Amino acid sequence: MRKGSPAVWAFVITSTAGFMAALDNLVVTTALPSIRTHLGGGIADLEWTVNAYTLTFAVLLMLGAALGDRFGRRRIFTLGLALFTLSSLGAALAPGIDALIAARAAQGVGAALLTPVSLTLLTSAVAPAKRGLAFGAWGAVNGMAIAMGPLIGGTIVEHLSWQWIFALNVPIGLALLPLARLRLTESHGPNSRLDIPGTALASAGLFGIVFALIRGNADGWSSPTVLTGLIAGAALLVAFVAWELRTDAPLLPMRLFRNRAFAAVNSASLLMSVGMFGSIFLLSQWLQTAQGYSPMEAGVRMLPWTAMPMVVAPLAGMLVDRIGGRIIIAAGLAFQAAGLVWFALIVAAHVDYSSQIPPLVLSGIGMALFFAPVTTVLMGSVKPEEQGVASGANNALREIGGALGIAVLASVFTAHGDFSSPQRYADGLAPAIWVGAAAIAAATVAALILPRRRAAAATATATAAAGDSADSAQPLSTVA
Repeated sequence: MRKGSPAVWAFVITSTAGFMAALDNLVVTTALPSIRTHLGGGIADLEWTVNAYTLTFAVLLMLGAALGDRFGRRRIFTLGLALFTLSSLGAALAPGIDALIAARAAQGVGAALLTPVSLTLLTSAVAPAKRGLAFGAWGAVNGMAIAMGPLIGGTIVEHLSWQWIFALNVPIGLALLPLARLRLTESHGPNSRLDIPGTALASAGLFGIVFALIRGNADGWSSPTVLTGLIAGAALLVAFVAWELRTDAPLLPMRLFRNRAFAAVNSASLLMSVGMFGSIFLLSQWLQTAQGYSPMEAGVRMLPWTAMPMVVAPLAGMLVDRIGGRIIIAAGLAFQAAGLVWFALIVAAHVDYSSQIPPLVLSGIGMALFFAPVTTVLMGSVKPEEQGVASGANNALREIGGALGIAVLASVFTAHGDFSSPQRYADGLAPAIWVGAAAIAAATVAALILPRRRAAAATATATAAAGDSADSAQPLSTVA
């Protein structure tokens, strides 16, 4: 890509916007104790501070892709960026915890609009021979945002205030808006139909389940509110699947899950996010609440886990071409699960930080080995014209896994411990981390279902040869 070329501008604009959207997944985690002190609220409110973003982000990602196809990808990208910027300002100025949660939900809507079309905009600007490099760089930037979130958040909170973790998005967003208008090329997709019923069913179903999980310990798991949330949420998700199977323009084409590689890699992504997001949510607060570190010190002490992808991911990326993604993904998940098991075994009220470094490093290596090949495996599992919707589905499922992970692990934590003392925090943290490790162990099993390298190559060749005759259904978002 030549300096100053449309491809370079597309990469800079879309990756910077994607960095902000990905960063806001976890940047808030090290700020949670400060937010709780300043705005009040219990652990359920802190969960919603994170999950209001991840839930709206997850359930509207696929709709964002469809809106881009219908109304123009540059237009929807710009709209999403404007909403994300405005709601970031709202979060920074929030006078109470409820206002902050509402602003975070609006941020998630903006992120859901800009993220799926950003990859499509980048693809249309980059020559086919260089798209692999562009995808890898775009994914690396987004992965770095997730990895560095706790440190960036902790540093800002300590030296400025928690409000600035949101306020800093505003000047960046304002700078990107005119660039997006002037430097990105408008494009539309072949399918302009929107799946509004599917979006409504998925949104309501996931909200019901997450709401019930968050309220379970406070209201009682047999309370009418919790049971209604669980039962109604599950029923709505079943209705969502049934609707997707019958509609001509599905939000998430269920036929893709008949593909073994696609189903396996998405199952692994969902389960990995349950364990990873839930664990980071609790560990970031553990270092401050129970271990007495400042927000920045906590972010630094999370680096053996969160920064490891920057060291290991390039090496893992080179190995993918040699031995395939299946064994690397499975090994990465196994390492991450083992790291969490190790951490759960050593958790105590006054455990020395040096004892925490090895499991954090092991988990970080595992996370790096997972993220490096997962996009390659995912994109290779579907036809070229389905790569846009496949990417959107994978991103959505990872965000859903994150929301469920925070809700589930926090429920386990509150059932066994609380914030009142280091010992009580340790009492709740250990069983929660065990649950996170179990989820990632299940993800390891899912990864082992991936086809071996030769089988995957044969499947990809057969799929490409089948061409348009394989299926007449059009995807919601395509790679140009």
